[in-house]
Amino acid sequence: MLNTFKPPMYDQDAVQPFRDELVAVGFEEVLTPDQVEDAILNNPGKTVLFMINSVCGCAAGSARPGVSLALQHRVIPDKLYTVFAGQERDAVDKLRSFVKGFPPSSPSVALFKDGELIHFTPRLDIEGFSAGQIAQDLMVTFEKHCSAQGPSIPPDAFEKVLHAKMCGSKIPVYKG
Repeated sequence: MLNTFKPPMYDQDAVQPFRDELVAVGFEEVLTPDQVEDAILNNPGKTVLFMINSVCGCAAGSARPGVSLALQHRVIPDKLYTVFAGQERDAVDKLRSFVKGFPPSSPSVALFKDGELIHFTPRLDIEGFSAGQIAQDLMVTFEKHCSAQGPSIPPDAFEKVLHAKMCGSKIPVYKG
């Protein structure tokens, strides 16, 4: 579903595998600013993980598998949401308004509780790191702040998840 405010930057069909990868491990897509605000502010006492998805093949190609692997841990956040940089641009802008003290960054991972940012992993801490390293860092964060029982999906389902990796410069722009 396309947003109705700022047009997406990339062809919707071309980015669908990147979306599917996160939905397959339990993320819910958030498409509007109101949905972002609702997810962050209306989950009292719950930990809310947001991943800002991205077409970047290098960083996002490690971030998505890293986050997915972290969600196989025994302790995970209560709620999992994703927005897509360059696609649902207004929703991403709204999420970034809750991530104070950090410049815009995608891909990135933000953990909230009671409307407050309690952890942020910017692109700088993703790019150049393996999925395993990203997962390890997130699992430490989950142990510290979260209490929901993992994994987000059964191990046999996780083994079937397809991880999309493609250079963002080869993704067609949206011509809507």
